[in-house]
Amino acid sequence: MTDQNPDVGQAGEQPLIGDGVTQAIVRVGDTVRRPARPFTRTVHAYLAHLHTAGFSDAPIPLGFDDQGREVLSFVPGDVPREPLPPHTSVEEVLIELARLVRRLHDAADGWTPPGDAQWGGTPGAWNRDSTSDGEPLVVGHRDYCPGNVVFRDGLPAALIDFDLAKPTTRIDDLANALYYWAPLLHPKDRAPSFVGLDIPHRVALFADAYGMTPTQRRVLVPAAAAMIHRFHVNMNAAAAIDPVFKRMWDEGVKDRLPRAEAWLRDQGPAIAARL
Repeated sequence: MTDQNPDVGQAGEQPLIGDGVTQAIVRVGDTVRRPARPFTRTVHAYLAHLHTAGFSDAPIPLGFDDQGREVLSFVPGDVPREPLPPHTSVEEVLIELARLVRRLHDAADGWTPPGDAQWGGTPGAWNRDSTSDGEPLVVGHRDYCPGNVVFRDGLPAALIDFDLAKPTTRIDDLANALYYWAPLLHPKDRAPSFVGLDIPHRVALFADAYGMTPTQRRVLVPAAAAMIHRFHVNMNAAAAIDPVFKRMWDEGVKDRLPRAEAWLRDQGPAIAARL
């Protein structure tokens, strides 16, 4: 990884639609330029390790340009937007996503972050210890929202936007993926094609495709419940200090997360039984 990239400047910059949190993301040729943050060098070290370990389904870190922006390789494919389109609700999508996350975890397994590592997070976030699943901590993606999953030929093929990556347990990372893609949401808050789906069945499919251990299956539901509660607390705190998160809160997060918590309390036993 170098500190300068030969492809610099503003000529030919194409704005990219991001997650609404990170602004000023542009494409220049086969690269993506994003504002550098305190955690950027740590994430670049992580991405470099993943590629060295054989996980090629993520951006390649290419250093920084003459404007101080981070430079990453552009990952080709289609990124679905919410509400998720019908083709993303098929079971093959969930199965392939589980396999993608498994490859990520296996590539990250055993990596030691730099001693001066810094990690991203939600403004004002409340943190807690990860849910124990009998596995050592691994640096996971921690944000499998639709805008961060790249599709090719109708299936998940790569991951982008590693801004929330940090050491976690595999089960917490898996709960995050299931929250968005099972999904672990009240039917009122799901895309139309996801409303009538058998969620316990889908969670079990995901668990099988990933190869979840008996311990991970046992702790999945409480891990997911704790995660959704943490989402609720953290988004509420972020909305009080950040206008971007306040907009997200006001546009529906303040209602969606309590409904998800209540729905999982009701449906959690059925999900656990299917696992």
